[in-house]
Amino acid sequence: MRKVVVYELVSLDGVAENPAAFFTDWDDAVDANLGAVIAAQDAVVLGRRSYDEWAEFWPGSDIEPFATFINGAAKYVATSTPLDREWSNTHVVDGDLVEFVRDLRDRPGAEIGVHASISVAQALLAAGMVDELRLVIAPAIAGTGKRLLDGLPTIRLQAVRGTTTPAGFLLVHYRVVA
Repeated sequence: MRKVVVYELVSLDGVAENPAAFFTDWDDAVDANLGAVIAAQDAVVLGRRSYDEWAEFWPGSDIEPFATFINGAAKYVATSTPLDREWSNTHVVDGDLVEFVRDLRDRPGAEIGVHASISVAQALLAAGMVDELRLVIAPAIAGTGKRLLDGLPTIRLQAVRGTTTPAGFLLVHYRVVA
């Protein structure tokens, strides 16, 4: 069975919305961490807002290693309305998100990533569909914005790894304990 891995950029106070506001310094260790995460993935589940923003930016981007990955990966978009923009390898999630991801996990392939889509990550975490949580925690307090873990039930995690980068980011990797 494939793993579902949530990868999110968050502030120290847990805000995941608009990470560009608090991710001001990016170092090589954060890039290497991202490279390791996406090297194990061949599919991404996105929410509609993230898809719209990314479909406008990433097809023309040369920011590596993510541009090559996201432009080539299968992208599954949770939305109830038709997509306005076309982007290679994109599919609309037909029906219930949790059931779709449950079925996707049973198909052959590499890990399934959830990137940037807070509501998708929350729905899958609440449904017990996430296997790993990989966070990059910025050395900043955002103060306001949507928090990644708000409103979730109790979820037990087991620490896999945690490091601090030269720029002060915390790279944390948790396994969800069933």
